[in-house]
Amino acid sequence: MKKAVVILSGGMDSSLCAYIAKNKGYEVITLHFNYDQKTQKRELKAFYDISKKIQAIKQIELNLDFFKNMSGLSLIDKKTAVQTTGIEEGIPNTYVPYRNGIFLSIAGAIAEQEDAEAIYIGVVEEDSSGYPDCREEFIDSIAQTINLGTKPQTKIKIITPLVTLKKEDIVKKAMEYQVPLELTWSCYQNSLKACGVCDSCRLRLKGFSKAGQKDQIDYL
Repeated sequence: MKKAVVILSGGMDSSLCAYIAKNKGYEVITLHFNYDQKTQKRELKAFYDISKKIQAIKQIELNLDFFKNMSGLSLIDKKTAVQTTGIEEGIPNTYVPYRNGIFLSIAGAIAEQEDAEAIYIGVVEEDSSGYPDCREEFIDSIAQTINLGTKPQTKIKIITPLVTLKKEDIVKKAMEYQVPLELTWSCYQNSLKACGVCDSCRLRLKGFSKAGQKDQIDYL
């Protein structure tokens, strides 16, 4: 069977990507990165829960500890608070420099080693927080770079099935694919109950509200 590497944070978007890949007939290899983020343990639980649900043929967990040496990153630095006063304009303080570029480069190496023909990543351009490494033109560029930097017979597609969708469309599609959204985690700053006020929580709650659905995870 054909294989795909799915970059799976354990959030709603990446979990939907895993289900889409499975539905498209791929054997799924799930890939998760620990980068000393504040909700690392909770994201990891979601990763393994979703990987089990989709019967991933391999689950890969990697540590990228170098990120903790970057000061002032609100997702990592305990001295820097996550923005909680509303969805920010421009690039928010939750941006981690070139994170998706690093993730995709590593995923490219794994895809070549595993003879996978696709990488799935749940980037969302239109209704996300404005990260530069979520743009479709960036993804296209790094896909070209990965294929230039691998063996001639290696042909890897980076598939971004959610990139043009709004959050409410993602919620609806997740319902359609029967994604267990109650197992996913999106919050940037809490691990037991989602804060409900960080950018990620606000976007998630807005998506559920506009889709006419109720989010089943616990919020403070």
